[in-house]
Amino acid sequence: MDFNFAEVEKKWSKRWTDNGLYKIEEDIDRKKYPNGKYYVLDMFPYPSGSGLHVGHPLGYVASDIFSRYKRLSGFNVLHPMGFDAFGLPAEQYAIETGTHPAITTEKNINYYRQQLEKIGFSYDWSREVKTNDPAFYKWTQWIFMQLFKCWYNPFKNKAEYIETLINILENDGSDKFF
Repeated sequence: MDFNFAEVEKKWSKRWTDNGLYKIEEDIDRKKYPNGKYYVLDMFPYPSGSGLHVGHPLGYVASDIFSRYKRLSGFNVLHPMGFDAFGLPAEQYAIETGTHPAITTEKNINYYRQQLEKIGFSYDWSREVKTNDPAFYKWTQWIFMQLFKCWYNPFKNKAEYIETLINILENDGSDKFF
């Protein structure tokens, strides 16, 4: 059998990309998507090696099947992909290769993306997330600052500003908590 798999894969991948097959529609047409919106998120890989390993697609296959099922069931499915580019794995890989983490991370992200595209997952690549992008991490920093300014008050069963804890400790001491 003389069949050029690489050419067929390339052809269909290009067609899917050119037609925005998996790109979500912002303003949904209820006739086209009678069930509304649906969101599926995979765990982002760490771009900390020279490529994906067999465990990556193993986990992504199930969510991809589910995303496709939901699309066929009348949902406008947002299924993005991203890369968890901060942390020790990326730093360790940069140390091992003797290259700045920003360079190795971007290079690995590009290669991981190529690998994922070749597999044919139904990701909306226009919604790609990179945790090392300032537009992304400014929000993670913001939420951590909000959490840092608060504490959980077990007596009221809610979060409160840290100033209330300081007042309690200054006025009543720590006996109330210990």
